[in-house]
Amino acid sequence: MKPIKERIATLAVFMANGFGIGAWAVEVPRIKEHLSLSDTSLGIALFAFALGAVVAMPFAGRLAPRLGSGRATALLGAAFVVALPLPALAPSFPLLCAVLLLLGAANGALDVSMNGHASTIESAWQAPIMSSFHAAWSAGGLLGATTGAMIQKNGMGVIAGLALPDVLIGVLILSAAGLALRDLGPRAKPGGGGFALPSAGVMKLAALAFLCMMMEGAVANWSAVFLRTVLTGEASVAAVGYSAFAFSMAACRIIGDVSVRRLGSGTVVALGGFVAASGLALVLGFPSAFTACVGFALVGLGLANIVPVIFSAAGRSTATPAVGVSMAATAGYAGFLVGPPLIGFGAGLLGLRLALCVLVVAALIVCAFGGQAVRGASRLGGAKVAVE
Repeated sequence: MKPIKERIATLAVFMANGFGIGAWAVEVPRIKEHLSLSDTSLGIALFAFALGAVVAMPFAGRLAPRLGSGRATALLGAAFVVALPLPALAPSFPLLCAVLLLLGAANGALDVSMNGHASTIESAWQAPIMSSFHAAWSAGGLLGATTGAMIQKNGMGVIAGLALPDVLIGVLILSAAGLALRDLGPRAKPGGGGFALPSAGVMKLAALAFLCMMMEGAVANWSAVFLRTVLTGEASVAAVGYSAFAFSMAACRIIGDVSVRRLGSGTVVALGGFVAASGLALVLGFPSAFTACVGFALVGLGLANIVPVIFSAAGRSTATPAVGVSMAATAGYAGFLVGPPLIGFGAGLLGLRLALCVLVVAALIVCAFGGQAVRGASRLGGAKVAVE
């Protein structure tokens, strides 16, 4: 019997986490203005978020075997709910860095735990359903950004911008825990495992994952800041970029399996890189409310299904699929976490627009080399192109 309730509960957790990140993304420029932060200072604060996540991720991997993946996800979901409003309460730059360290730790730990629990459910389901969880995360990001824009439109402050979405997130987490956020089968045992040097093929895929998720993280954290800088409209107008990005990505992930089956994984990666580069170039070259909608929607369209294809290809490139996937996933999350602070440092030296041009270059690299890397993994694995 398929674990339907468990799947619904875990989908709710993914949506709740995406909701929180979306709400945070549209509040970044208002927090920056409230504390009178420079681009460099904001980059340092975002680096604290990344550092907290990187430090917490290994501990989250050890927590699941002790508590069970379901209980660990519920506990870390509650920690995320507690930490999310804290940046709005920070009265100074040092305290903002401190609370972002905590928020990053809660988010990173929850990310590891909920993905591990989703993998357990996928095994019990006996069919590939992981993309549905990530679609729920993207849908949550869209809802969070939209809710944040509405809050700003109604003239509410930064505290309301994070506290009100946090109430909804708490309801989702509690409902999921009450419904069926429980373990399936025997509890996993902690494993040792030594370090294995990845092959050249896996290293290429890991580098591509880094670039793609770096672009995702940069758009989430800097799109509203850039639009608020170049547009004369109010804060809610600046939030439209991330909303378009999140909506496009969520919609395209729902139909991602069909796209890969019809076009092939290599074409999806190469074409996706080109579309993302075009969208970024449009926004940076001709910034306006209209081009922000169109351009960031193109970025979401292009990036939506690249990372799932890369993860699948990495799994075919090693004797044990989990080894290749873990290498690509680690590189990808590193890009997602360290990309935003790197953009901040670059903005302090070159200006925000030039710093964001790095993302165009990253997308073109994915376009030029991604398809070949994925097709090479398919030949190496001796299997057809993945359709997950």
